[in-house]
Amino acid sequence: MATLGAGPAAYRYQLDSKGSAVIAKVSFLAIGSKTARFPVMKGSIRITPERLDDIDLDVELDARALTADSKGDTATLRGPDFFDVARHPSVSFSGHRMTMTGPVTARLDGMLTARGISRPATLSITFRDPPARVSGRDPVQLRATTAIDRRQFGMTAYGWAVGKTVKITIDARLVPG
Repeated sequence: MATLGAGPAAYRYQLDSKGSAVIAKVSFLAIGSKTARFPVMKGSIRITPERLDDIDLDVELDARALTADSKGDTATLRGPDFFDVARHPSVSFSGHRMTMTGPVTARLDGMLTARGISRPATLSITFRDPPARVSGRDPVQLRATTAIDRRQFGMTAYGWAVGKTVKITIDARLVPG
């Protein structure tokens, strides 16, 4: 749906949570890795094909629903040493400035909030189709990646076993709406 008013057309999309996935991976004991999945999410994006730098992207993950490789890992990640979901039930990203780096690639600067702590984060995005061709009628699909230092979000436990860098991959399907 295009927004009303003068200027280029802007289209709003909603995150299709069933067609999307968010995975966070961290090294474990320097020989393997641990993976967390965030199956419950919501979000929206406003995109203007003629002004791709002017974007509004907001995504919220339900940290209470996160799952990991085992029941023990899931409980630990949901607990006070990591996401502390009893006090901080969500993780969010809000981005408002996108720089195209190619016809289907971009960098999106924004703020990531976890455990009530907000820090700047940059997503590297690859769109399935050029975003300059967005029409407001067809779904938008993209993959976004970033890496964060978990310690900057107050997740300092088990430093001897769990790596500090968390690699995040987002596969998103956005539908008009």
